[in-house]
Formats: sequence, C-alpha cells, structure tokens
Amino acid sequence: MKLISVIIPVYNHARTLKKCVGSVVGQTYRPLEIIIVNDGSTDDFANTISEIKKSAGFDLTVISQENKGAAAARNRGFEEAKGEYVIFWDADTFARPDMLEKMEQTLDKNPQAGYVYCKFKFGWKTMHSHEFDPALLQKVNYIDTTSLLRKNNLVKFDESLKRFQDWDLWLTLLEKNNTGIFLPEILFKKDVGGRRGISSWLPEIFYKLPFRTKGVKKYEAARSIVLRKHGLAGG
Repeated sequence: MKLISVIIPVYNHARTLKKCVGSVVGQTYRPLEIIIVNDGSTDDFANTISEIKKSAGFDLTVISQENKGAAAARNRGFEEAKGEYVIFWDADTFARPDMLEKMEQTLDKNPQAGYVYCKFKFGWKTMHSHEFDPALLQKVNYIDTTSLLRKNNLVKFDESLKRFQDWDLWLTLLEKNNTGIFLPEILFKKDVGGRRGISSWLPEIFYKLPFRTKGVKKYEAARSIVLRKHGLAGG
C-alpha cells in the first residue's frame, strides 16, 4: 500500500481541529502520515494540539510558522511530505471513514489521472462538482482543494494569490497535461462556522442581480487575476 500524506493547514481553527484530526485517524486506509502546519494561530492551538497528541493514538508532525496564509502553509507541509500521494485537508473538514480508501482505489484504477476529486457538503449546501472537463475548468473551478494527488506531479501553490489558489493549481497542472478524475460521491463536509475561504461562496442568484454586490466584485476581480495569469479569456 502507498503512503498518503495528509497536510492540515491551521489558522485559528482550534474549535474544529480535534474533530478534523479524528476524522483523519478514523480513515480505513493505511498507511498515513499527518502533517499539521500551524500558520501563526492566535487561538488555543497549543493546548488543543497537546490534547490531540495525547488522545489520537497516532504520530503527528506539527510545524509552526508565522502567519503567511493557507497557500504557504500547504506548501510548507508539502515540503515535509513523504507519501506517494498527498491530500490537503482543511482544519474544518470532516470526512467519511472510507474517503481516502475510495480515492486511492480510484487513482490506482486510473493511472492516467494525476488526482481524484469528489462531491462534498459546504455546510448545508451540496457542492456537486463535475466530470473532468478541461474547457470548463478554464472558465470556472469545480474542484476542491481536498483532493488526492500524486505527489510526483504536484506543483506548489502560488502564494501571491489571495483567492482561488486551488483553481490556479488545477490550471497549472492542466498546462502540464496533468488531469483529474471525478469520484461522484459526497465524501466529506466542511464546517462553515466562522469560515472565510471557499469561503466567500455566494448563491448563484447573487451573480445574476442587475447590480454587483461587494462580494461579487471581489470574486470577479480575483477570477480575472487567475485568468490573466493563464492567458485565458475573461482575464
């Protein structure tokens, strides 16, 4: 069996971290390594991680750095990863016990794919995703960061981007002829309490209004930055 490196970037998510790590430890797949990158948290991270280490029954690698953002935290974890597979697992993410097993089996059966992604719940909202479609991916992101990747194909996240670092990653991989495969099952859920990431997800109706809200304007500006970087229409 191939080692999977689970990288958990953490910034002020002590509230959900214990349940998150428990969700990883409870996976049916082995072998795993868990790498937690504390990105300058100012909450009760130290006490929380101490409690987790005592109760997890699993060796954890914990790295602390000054606050540099999620992309930098993920890159730091990637530098430490030893697994043939890597997954970036946000600290507010809780998965079905068989998620990694199903993802690994899917990649094993599809050697042409560089990564596998799935449906998930964002609070009450089901994010359905889409069968892998390069043309659609160049217009909109339908792949979440919590996807299982072959490490030898992975590139680092662009730390200069404030939003859509995951979309930028998938587009960069696409330019290297590295494609994904869709696993059409809901395998994890994100706790939206206090979250600011996918964070600024807005219902589709907001983008159809005759005026632009502040959130929509920020979305469109960030989207244009990514499109321009990759030389795509609309940038």
